[in-house]
Amino acid sequence: MKYSIVIVEDHILLSQALSGLVNGFAKFKILYICKNGKELLTRLKDPKNIPDIVLMDINMPIMNGIETTAVLKEEYPQIKVLALSVEENENTILKMLRAGAKGYLLKDTEKSILESALIQVQETGFYHTKDVTKLLLGSLNNKKEKEIVLKDREIEFIKHACTEKTYKEIANDMCLSPKTIEGYRDSIFEKLQLKNRTGLVIYAIKSKLFVP
Repeated sequence: MKYSIVIVEDHILLSQALSGLVNGFAKFKILYICKNGKELLTRLKDPKNIPDIVLMDINMPIMNGIETTAVLKEEYPQIKVLALSVEENENTILKMLRAGAKGYLLKDTEKSILESALIQVQETGFYHTKDVTKLLLGSLNNKKEKEIVLKDREIEFIKHACTEKTYKEIANDMCLSPKTIEGYRDSIFEKLQLKNRTGLVIYAIKSKLFVP
């Protein structure tokens, strides 16, 4: 039994070359080829057209790889996406992985690496090169740092918010307008990914910004 692969690539010659390459792998076969994401989503409406893996280009007309991968993650979570692109931009790679891609390869990748990546994606659920793994770890660390960096005035606001004071009273104590205080509140909620004042109090206690 061979695992089914769909290629989504707008360059015909490249997609045909990839097709011949993948069909030569022992564990894989090409199910069909699409020129863009919209064509793929149309074909997936037929259950017979659902593959195990999609080899996805990023820069395509009508519907690009990032948009398409996000839809697949939502509507066809069983399909694994392996990005295959000329894009080396870190932001593009991160966007593709966050959209749901299980791996990312450049188009100048060697045949043996492509085959290995397909096998790992199918059998373990993901494939990341050392460079991509390093990029992902850096992204997570940067995100964590951004979440915990608070300005002095934001910390002051948090301490006030942990009391029974109203936002209007906090504004008076901090010599700021109520509108500015609302801005602090919304900014902090977004930065700390909180939804309400109760969550803020819990965060403050855990972070030792406030001692009840």
